[in-house]
Amino acid sequence: MTDLSTTAGKLADLTARLAEAQAPVGDRAIAEAHEAGRLTARERIGALLDASSFVEVDALARHRVSEYGLDSTRPATDGVVAGYGTVAGRKVCVYAQDSSIFDGRLGEVYGEKILKIYRLATKTGVPVIAFLEGGGARAAEGTAALSFYARIVAAATQASGVIPHIAVLTGEVTGPHALLAGAADLTLMVEGQALLRLSPAEAGEEPLGARDHAERSGTAHLVAQSDAHAAEILRDLLGYLPSNNRAEAPRPVESRITGSIAENISAADTQLNALIPDDPQAPYDMREAITRVVDGQRFLETQPAYAPNILTGFARIEGRAVGIVANQPAQGAGRVDSRAADKAARFIRTCDAFNIPVVSFVDAPGFVSGTDEELGGVVRSVSKLAYAYAEASVGTLTVITRHAIGAASVVMGAKDLGADLVFAWPTAQIAAMHAETAVPEIHAAELAKAQRKGKDVDALRDKFSAEYDERHLSPYQAAERGMVDAVIPPEHTRGQLVEGLRLLDRKVTYPPAKKHGNIAL
Repeated sequence: MTDLSTTAGKLADLTARLAEAQAPVGDRAIAEAHEAGRLTARERIGALLDASSFVEVDALARHRVSEYGLDSTRPATDGVVAGYGTVAGRKVCVYAQDSSIFDGRLGEVYGEKILKIYRLATKTGVPVIAFLEGGGARAAEGTAALSFYARIVAAATQASGVIPHIAVLTGEVTGPHALLAGAADLTLMVEGQALLRLSPAEAGEEPLGARDHAERSGTAHLVAQSDAHAAEILRDLLGYLPSNNRAEAPRPVESRITGSIAENISAADTQLNALIPDDPQAPYDMREAITRVVDGQRFLETQPAYAPNILTGFARIEGRAVGIVANQPAQGAGRVDSRAADKAARFIRTCDAFNIPVVSFVDAPGFVSGTDEELGGVVRSVSKLAYAYAEASVGTLTVITRHAIGAASVVMGAKDLGADLVFAWPTAQIAAMHAETAVPEIHAAELAKAQRKGKDVDALRDKFSAEYDERHLSPYQAAERGMVDAVIPPEHTRGQLVEGLRLLDRKVTYPPAKKHGNIAL
């Protein structure tokens, strides 16, 4: 027995207590996780953080409940591993819920630990990474446990827009635990492990896993194949984000470009000249445009399986982290629907919160039509998208590659909506409407007269349509009116974005004094 009257005995006692925290419910729980191909909560933190950088807080915390026989089971950590460390040398705060202890259910001490991490991260200005798995509050702790969900969500709300908040779902997340996932800026789910439901499943209902939330609900921004893969994605993602809203994302010094735009045209740039098909209705993959202008052709796409008619994600241009928003002509002609608008609006606001410039690639022929869309709230969703662009205080640059028609062109980073710089390719078609809509209105009298005289109305309509297309479906009328800052060869796109982003590093805005705007949520 350890002699606690001596210093040596006290040190030995501390060592034993800390050793217990490494395996609070025994080595068997660790072995079972490994047999299932999973990491433990502590190992997930270790896989993310730089080697030996983790500093744990509250490792010796234990619940204080004596009812229902719980006084006989008081494991160290109380079901959540929490602390701080570094990722690529940058400080982060992190906590990982441990479903091997009380099924990951939240109790009062457990909640105190998580709340402490959010407050510590907010006042020190570092990101929070949350590894989530658990099934709600502990019944034995009742409302004392439940109140901590409200406190944690309140703390996460105060942190929102101040520090990046990323949630990683590593197991079953149900009930109030789902609120912790919903509070994050970005959410990652591990396929084959993560399940997410706010309400209990009805009899016969299927579990909702990573693919369901990546493709159908849009809750999952990214999907990992394993715990180890999730750590890799997290490290990559954090590289695009600043530590807080007063900082800038890391920018490699060696990415600096020298010389003029013309002097830096590469083979990848030249390939852009042939990207747009001659047939104005033919599809093409907008990712081809994006990857050819960003550094290393690396584009970390978010929500790739949700609303695929619009693309969002992170990249770098001259080492500078940027957010990309783009119509995708390969999916539904790039037309905007309510899901796409919601997806883009949320992403733009995330970028704006953390000083990440937004670069938009526009090929927007219109909106997805139909009563289902209208009653599904497309007006509200598109209003969110317009609001997000108009509100953005970061640098906003728009590249119109082909269609920018009607209201769709307005809400996709238009100059008069607030875009700082707008470039158009010579293939751009910028107009208030398509010929089939405009011609019957503009030439109504001539078409009616031809009809009365028995002339070939279809041929006349085709003639008027060709004249309309020649005059209106080009970038030059918009350029004459200042709606486009420059019509550029596609191969100059990267160079123009580099120069524009350099200029916009100095952007300063003075928004009107108000409590907050009222976005159409």
